[in-house]
Amino acid sequence: MTSWWDRQIAPRLIACACAQPPIMAERAKIVPQARGRVLELGFGGGLNFRFYDPDVVQAVFGVDPSAELRARAASAPRPAGLKLDLRDGVGEALPFDDADFDCVVCTFTLCSVADPAGTLVEAKRVLKPGGRFLFSEHGLSPERGVAAWQRRVEPVWRRLAGGCRLTRTPAATIQACGFALDGVERGYLRGAPKIAGWLEQGVARA
Repeated sequence: MTSWWDRQIAPRLIACACAQPPIMAERAKIVPQARGRVLELGFGGGLNFRFYDPDVVQAVFGVDPSAELRARAASAPRPAGLKLDLRDGVGEALPFDDADFDCVVCTFTLCSVADPAGTLVEAKRVLKPGGRFLFSEHGLSPERGVAAWQRRVEPVWRRLAGGCRLTRTPAATIQACGFALDGVERGYLRGAPKIAGWLEQGVARA
């Protein structure tokens, strides 16, 4: 059973933090690359919806375990004609058939899932051979001093921020789960504190 904080406060904090202009700018780089039948992991409040192109996207399916964020997503801005199918669910147990999607989109989600590797194995399962995994994720800084602070504050940060971890290694984990990385951009998110701002973004293929 989730706590009052996780039900009432954390979704508001997450929605506000994830809608900051620098983060939205990163979403705008990666999401428009989606094509065909698309699955979005952890769609949250629907902040990515505005960036999908209904001329090239057949439909967007999404899973998210937060009822509060799913309610926000229902009224999130999106282009006319975009078909959405939003479901309660977790990345570790996707309710879809094998090779069901052309593309999986994952933005600022791997930090908070219970099992990143399990989620990525499931994403690979539902992707068609050669399907694309589009990601933009924050994680562990390569700077030793920053990483040390990330490890120190993570226990408190995790409780306040809906399970978000600061010390995951998204690109390396994606590759370790059987994806081929087409290219990864790495760097600090503009305007963000370094402990929460290391970004890894790119495209991988099943």
